[in-house]
Amino acid sequence: MRLLYFIFALIALAVISLFVGVKDIAVSDLFRWTDEQQLVMSISRIPRTVALILAGVGMSICGLIMQQMTQNRFVAPTTAGTLDAAKMGILASILFASQSGNFTRILFAFGFTFLASIIFLKIADRIRYRNIIFVPLVGLMFGGILNSITTFFAYKNNVVQNVNAWMVGDFSGILQGNYELVYLSIPAVVITYLYANKFTVVGMGENFSKNLGLNYRTVLNIGLFCVALTVSVVVLTVGTIPFLGLVIPNIVSILYGDNLRKTLPITAVFGAIFLLICDIIGRLIIFPFEVPIGMTVGIVGGVIFLILLIKKQR
Repeated sequence: MRLLYFIFALIALAVISLFVGVKDIAVSDLFRWTDEQQLVMSISRIPRTVALILAGVGMSICGLIMQQMTQNRFVAPTTAGTLDAAKMGILASILFASQSGNFTRILFAFGFTFLASIIFLKIADRIRYRNIIFVPLVGLMFGGILNSITTFFAYKNNVVQNVNAWMVGDFSGILQGNYELVYLSIPAVVITYLYANKFTVVGMGENFSKNLGLNYRTVLNIGLFCVALTVSVVVLTVGTIPFLGLVIPNIVSILYGDNLRKTLPITAVFGAIFLLICDIIGRLIIFPFEVPIGMTVGIVGGVIFLILLIKKQR
């Protein structure tokens, strides 16, 4: 029943998103739209709303997977260097395959993100002081190193502006024909649901997983595959969206518990709702101009993250 309420809220916000913008399109004129209004709706508004929903679902699920595999509530793409690795992969594609299309860039971003996720998990396993806050702090330092390397090579090759384009998430440039890659996140979400219980077992450790007859490495790699694919397509399509994969799973866990198979759909829908709300606020706060969603989510998510940290320390 709760999930049904969230779905209704998601539909309502999606409809609001379709009719918020500089171009005035009224719901009352649904069957009397001009050709220009129909064009705006089909080329810009609908693709943008779909991209918002898929990005919100995908990034929230990524955070949930990483938190389950590490058994740490503060591990997510933002605090594990995953977003920074995706940017590094995109830079590598610009330097070594500049004439290639977006699919090649996804392959580069996916490879770097997958490798960085494995490295982070190796580092996390070797940390003796397993404080819940210390692990994500190490992840933030790891991400900072990756970001510094990316900035250095971008500066050396005069592509700093190209790299900066991926720094802040922004849906204003989403148009029909340049957002469809985000659909690749759907298979990752489906796989996550199918392996939900196995991800929970993997989070208990390698020995515990093997005692239950589970192939630890295979399930771990499947989880990292889902995270790497989703993060790569989202960053390539709209840029980085900080804190989304961190705060949404934590909020859902506080409200509805830790049963992954039960909370997974709620996390997905709630992530899309959160992103739609932030996007609508960003479009209205200085209308007719727009605040990039990376900034609105960063501010709201950062405040929530700080509250969660303070609460956990107490």
